[in-house]
Amino acid sequence: MNKSAPYINNKSYRLRTTYFLLAIVTTIIGLSTRKMPHLFPGFVAEYGGDTLWALLFFLLARMIWINKPIWLIAIITYSFGVLIECSQLYQGEWIVRWRQTFTGQMLLGHGFLWSDLLCYSVGVFIGCAIAYMIEKKKSKRISAAHP
Repeated sequence: MNKSAPYINNKSYRLRTTYFLLAIVTTIIGLSTRKMPHLFPGFVAEYGGDTLWALLFFLLARMIWINKPIWLIAIITYSFGVLIECSQLYQGEWIVRWRQTFTGQMLLGHGFLWSDLLCYSVGVFIGCAIAYMIEKKKSKRISAAHP
């Protein structure tokens, strides 16, 4: 039996837990920018929600695909954001009704904006930076503990 297997699973578990907790914090801050914009500077209130939306999806994707390269998660997440943004150009009755719900607003948005694509790229970049710092830090700590 491979003795390193439980260690690898334990590392993945810790990383997934870290990403999950970050996703919760990101969700709280992101919703706050929408529900209480007066608490934030104007620029953050205007663009923070979309940036944090992309960051949230990056964190969730990283949590699910913990062993995939960070760059691949970034491409998948940004592509997903672009797809969702482009879907806002479609104005079918059923999807317009769904966009009028809270869930629809949070997942699909309202209308296509070029600025949202920039926000998504910033959010994904922040996610990559966070992932790199977390995993590089944990990697150094692990290699120091297990020479």
